[in-house]
Amino acid sequence: MTEDVAEDVTEAVMRQWREAAPSAVLLDGFHALKHALRFGADVRLTLASDRRAVLALARELADDLSGVLARSVVEIPADALRELVPRIHTTAVAALAVRRDADANAQTLSRLPRPAPIVVLDNPRNLGNVGAVVRLAAGFGATGVVTTGDMDPWHPNVVRAGAGLHYATAVERRSIDALPPGPLYVLDPEGEDIRSVDIPDDALLAFGSERHGISPELRARATRLVALPMRPQVSSYNLATSVAMTLFHWGGPPAAAPA
Repeated sequence: MTEDVAEDVTEAVMRQWREAAPSAVLLDGFHALKHALRFGADVRLTLASDRRAVLALARELADDLSGVLARSVVEIPADALRELVPRIHTTAVAALAVRRDADANAQTLSRLPRPAPIVVLDNPRNLGNVGAVVRLAAGFGATGVVTTGDMDPWHPNVVRAGAGLHYATAVERRSIDALPPGPLYVLDPEGEDIRSVDIPDDALLAFGSERHGISPELRARATRLVALPMRPQVSSYNLATSVAMTLFHWGGPPAAAPA
């Protein structure tokens, strides 16, 4: 490819990126892109400053995606990529994808019976924590993650922290009045010890914000209050830790059959 042609290609894909970015989901880094592709994301444009390095990483970590990445990754200069994604991931690859269909998510969240609980985050404030919870929920096979409050659970920093696993579970924002159906199990220090409680598959598992805990409005709607075991004088767990402990107590997805 001549230098003039390379410049034309760079200009064209940069223009395409800028036109698509406002309504697209940013997949920042190889792992976010890998997970999104594996779970059916409609990825429209993939750019990298070192295409050969990305394809080598795919062969090493995700050979099932080597073919699709070989066909889709477009190389542009590092400075050009930095113009589009100021905080470039260390893997130097970024992509734009279509957000998972909200109507399909709504159907998934409202369906009963359901095979696994829904995690409810009540007015979370930390973007990274929300992303970590999405990653946990996807790994445990939870039906979805629903947030209340003003934070967008599809914020680029949440998607980055979730490693692209928004496409593996239903992630949406809802008001408290519009939460999905099912018994509401609220994590609260005054609740029953969770070790003595069986959590049903159709439960909503509600966790308060990092600083203020569960809101009085949501607490008043609880079917049951449950508490995680904690040593005296320890004030709290990290949000993602609390979710992980609760999902582990629920049981998680069925164990994979031996190969």
